[in-house]
Amino acid sequence: MRWAAAVGAVALLATACGQAPDEETATDGGEGATTEESFLACMVSDAGGIDDRSFNAAAWKGLQDAQSELGVEAEFVESRADTDYGPNIDALVQKDCGIIITVGFLMGDATKEAAEGNPEENFAIVDNAPDADPDTPEIEPIDNIKPLLFDTAQAAYLAGYLAAGMTTTGTVATFGGIPIPPVTIFMDGFVDGVAKYNEDKGAEVKVLGWDKEAQNGTFTGDFEDQNKGKQVTNNFIQQGADIVLPVAGPVGLGAAAAARDAGDVNLIWVDSDGYETVPDYQDLFITSVLKRIDSATFAATQEAVDGSFTNELYVGTLENEGVGLAPFHDFEDTVPDELKAEVEALQAAIISGEIVVESPATPAA
Repeated sequence: MRWAAAVGAVALLATACGQAPDEETATDGGEGATTEESFLACMVSDAGGIDDRSFNAAAWKGLQDAQSELGVEAEFVESRADTDYGPNIDALVQKDCGIIITVGFLMGDATKEAAEGNPEENFAIVDNAPDADPDTPEIEPIDNIKPLLFDTAQAAYLAGYLAAGMTTTGTVATFGGIPIPPVTIFMDGFVDGVAKYNEDKGAEVKVLGWDKEAQNGTFTGDFEDQNKGKQVTNNFIQQGADIVLPVAGPVGLGAAAAARDAGDVNLIWVDSDGYETVPDYQDLFITSVLKRIDSATFAATQEAVDGSFTNELYVGTLENEGVGLAPFHDFEDTVPDELKAEVEALQAAIISGEIVVESPATPAA
């Protein structure tokens, strides 16, 4: 599947650097970087910022893990606007990073331009697969970019089935930040999971916020404005939804605030385990759809450190544990054992290929 270029500009957070090493510790991060002591792993965040409680934070955790386990140095830069992507990447190229990880679909063009202009540098990008020749039918990978993609529809399918089994009103909902593939893939899987529950149980659970067939639904338009997330969620609650899946980074915190105010509404978080990353609202999270970006960024960094870096596509799935469901935590005793068993059986069926979860945004294996 070809993923298009960035869709529109988004308002981004302030520029900042974190844990920058001394200049004397950074050496050539291209093909010549081979030792952990001299290796600098770098990252550029996108809209949500480094502490978005979601995918940027997860990506940075992977580099922090590399810092503690591999002994490398790590540094990040946050972007203020889409026009910062290229300059931020270029600034890290000048620091001789051993690998530069860019986070987010919207950074595809800037990453491609930087990689083609600096063929000796190693790049990895989360949620995009830049194409060397967009005029060809198949994606032609760029030699020095490793795409890190995730088939989150598989895990979201389980979350949809779970939500359908847990709702007391017969209505659940989902919304996104921006209609891009890494967002809509969650929503597709969630809708299909609810449909599976309805089929198996003869139920009629409704999903607000997303029409999979039309690929049309509710979006806040960015990944920053929590008030929009609260407004959208309040609209869902007024229509009877008692479980909401926000796919919008920090905007989801607004959804959590609305759920807390309502008193009888719960959430399913995405990317990270919301119970751990959003402790103020941990009692609201039935589970989270995990997207193990930290493991992927750690592995890409380790490849670069070991000198085994390739542009081979990584796709996280249920089978390789690149995606999954978080523990039920406070809901462990609330989720019926029968429903737990059904979700586990569905996961096994997806892994075996008996059930194929499909989305227009599913990354090519």
